Amino acid sequence: MTSTDNAGTAPKAPAKDPRDLPDVSGLVVGVLGGTGPQGKGLAYRLARAGQKVIIGSRAADRAEKAAAELGLSIEGADNAECARRSDVVIVAVPWEGHGETLETLQKELAGKLVVDCVNPLGFDKKGAYALKPEEGSAAEQAAALLPDSRVTAAFHHLSAVLLQDPAVEEIDTDVMVLGESRADTDIVQALAGRIPGMRGIFAGRLRNAHQVESLVANLISVNRRYKAHAGLRVTDV
Repeated sequence: MTSTDNAGTAPKAPAKDPRDLPDVSGLVVGVLGGTGPQGKGLAYRLARAGQKVIIGSRAADRAEKAAAELGLSIEGADNAECARRSDVVIVAVPWEGHGETLETLQKELAGKLVVDCVNPLGFDKKGAYALKPEEGSAAEQAAALLPDSRVTAAFHHLSAVLLQDPAVEEIDTDVMVLGESRADTDIVQALAGRIPGMRGIFAGRLRNAHQVESLVANLISVNRRYKAHAGLRVTDV
């Protein structure tokens, strides 16, 4: 091999450390469905960690009331205003209104980082069970309805009871984060990591969201049997 054989070949950059996450402290986080248990809990925890948070609801007065109850400088607005004013928008609406809500907010959510945490579930006498949307998952439905947004999926496996309990200092769980862009999933992982006790863990692309959403049905069964508020930990990471 001559000295010129490797001429013009740039050295390969070292692999990025997956634990090296961006500073997200200055981002405004909107929570659509922020008056429901999960959305309200996430808004409270993120605001308590120092994040600027806006709660969204179909009715601005409901959002404002929920924000006032939580304090921590959280603001309330209707869904459209919440989406417009936020850098990152968490979708925590009921599954039954998921598609309709996002369809009406396509313009306001264009260019935004959207984090879908909706779990399509059904309930019968045997308990909770997973539903499979036509698109494959709630997150994939969101991506189909929001072609101009950057859709990720996260925050599925959190107990609303623990999130809203001010006596709980840390929430012992990992947050599985899915998405198509590493830059976007890194932001969501970093947001999760701002909440004491939590870690954000990359868990694949959106095509893998269905099984993550579905696992909530299993956690509901765990909680009922053991009278618990179960979460998840990923080992060896």
